[in-house]
Amino acid sequence: MPTTVRSHAKINLGLGIGAPRPDGFHALTTLYQTLDLFDLVTVTADLAATTALRLTSNDNRVPTDSRNTAWKMVSLALQALGVSAEVDIHIEKRLPVQGGLGAGSANAVAALVGLEAELGLTGQQVSKSASRPDSYAGGLNGAALWSAQRLQIAAQVGSDVPLFLIGGTILGLDRGQQVFPLPDIEPVWCVVATPEVGVSTPQAFRDWDALCAAEGLTQEASADKLDELSRAYASAFSGAIPRGQQGVGSSGVLLYGEDLAGPQESALVRTGISGWILNDFERVVFSQHPPLAEIKRLLAASGTPEAALHASLSGSGSALFGLYLTRGDAEAARERLRPAGIASHLTRTLPRSAYWREMLSQ
Repeated sequence: MPTTVRSHAKINLGLGIGAPRPDGFHALTTLYQTLDLFDLVTVTADLAATTALRLTSNDNRVPTDSRNTAWKMVSLALQALGVSAEVDIHIEKRLPVQGGLGAGSANAVAALVGLEAELGLTGQQVSKSASRPDSYAGGLNGAALWSAQRLQIAAQVGSDVPLFLIGGTILGLDRGQQVFPLPDIEPVWCVVATPEVGVSTPQAFRDWDALCAAEGLTQEASADKLDELSRAYASAFSGAIPRGQQGVGSSGVLLYGEDLAGPQESALVRTGISGWILNDFERVVFSQHPPLAEIKRLLAASGTPEAALHASLSGSGSALFGLYLTRGDAEAARERLRPAGIASHLTRTLPRSAYWREMLSQ
């Protein structure tokens, strides 16, 4: 029977970028946060003598071959497990194909979760008769090893794939693929703006490199900056939610009804992090795409009673987001976007426990 998995989006609450490294990559310090916006990934799989993968989608912009992250993830996982299977993957796109929300990376993890459910891969056994049982037993030694191995596989597929194996609020280091769970913030309302503006991530990095050169930011200096930033994030979030005040119900929705953060102050305000958390990409992306800066201004509504707790570009864009204490404030933000013809989505931030509980919900 096919397994359908919710493939949740992410935003970057903050993103610090280092100067270019000799290997062509950039060191990052980022705060990821999962959202209750999702694609649906349906997996059907049966053990077989040889592996065969088939992938379809309702969106013709989605690659349906080995270029697809879900395809790569499933292929690498089967190799690591030492099993062969016939696998069908269907991706129902609801999220932007490109936009800084990690949609393709989330699809990869959703496909893996679906594969594990279909084949009964628990990290200790295969519930069906494997075509290569000896290879499977020799390649895997318990659930703990597989948990570590799947993170390594995810990092091979893409830098922001591993975060979706954790969920909630996550610290990302190096290229973003080194991930560490942080205490979750109280869920808040989130408005995601998805303008019809194309932002090239490679070009954004090239523009960042030019800025680093112009400002004389060396790799050593940026490493110090990012190290300091990671410590600041960890310190700010270490006490993000007082014990017993999460207020999360069994469905993952806060017990306070329409106002997700309830009567208390959000951790984004209480810790002071909302005042200094930034996305370095804004320095180069906004100059190339001025309308995006205007969208951030509309989301932020600074100085008004409906002001966002935090507003930012996500990743290199083009999606932007605003976080709000009440649903009313979030709806007001959407109203500010409508005259400009900017599409938006109303959602909530998704804590780690709810992320995993809802992943296999139909």
